[in-house]
Amino acid sequence: MKGGRKNLKRAVEEQSLTLSDGHSIMQVLSLRGSNLIEVMDAKGEKYLALFPAKFSKSMWIKQGSFVVVDASEKDKVIESGGKVACIVSQVLFFEQVRALRKSPEWPEIFKSTVSEEPCGSLKGHTSKQEGNANDNEDDSSDDDGLPPLEANMNRMRPAEWQSEEESDSDTDSGTDS
Repeated sequence: MKGGRKNLKRAVEEQSLTLSDGHSIMQVLSLRGSNLIEVMDAKGEKYLALFPAKFSKSMWIKQGSFVVVDASEKDKVIESGGKVACIVSQVLFFEQVRALRKSPEWPEIFKSTVSEEPCGSLKGHTSKQEGNANDNEDDSSDDDGLPPLEANMNRMRPAEWQSEEESDSDTDSGTDS
């Protein structure tokens, strides 16, 4: 495994986050395509940000997610006529957002924002949430503020398309031969 992806996963596992000079927390407003996203800063201003390709296979973001961006040269880029003002340096996950909301680094404009899932997601972290959702369907107090899971409508489920009679006859004919 390459060092870049190791470092990405290690950064995700860290609960604490310190913002360095030129970095700020922004909320994702929309995904524009071609690794471009529209973000809103703490002042309510909207910018285009670049979502680097190194994140593309390990992290996803959606509208309402929170990210840390490097906006140190934002003013120079806007003055020169460039459209992409900042670069995403880290995606904030649910646990990190929960911890940051209590800290003074969290912008006031985002304290009133309530989104379904204020974080991006990793490919491997969904099985834990699915297990909790299946165990606690009747008791909603144990979900620890997690958003409800949604079905992926882009995938066909062949078990639902076949009736039981068809599947029974297919398995019987397969064992006879």
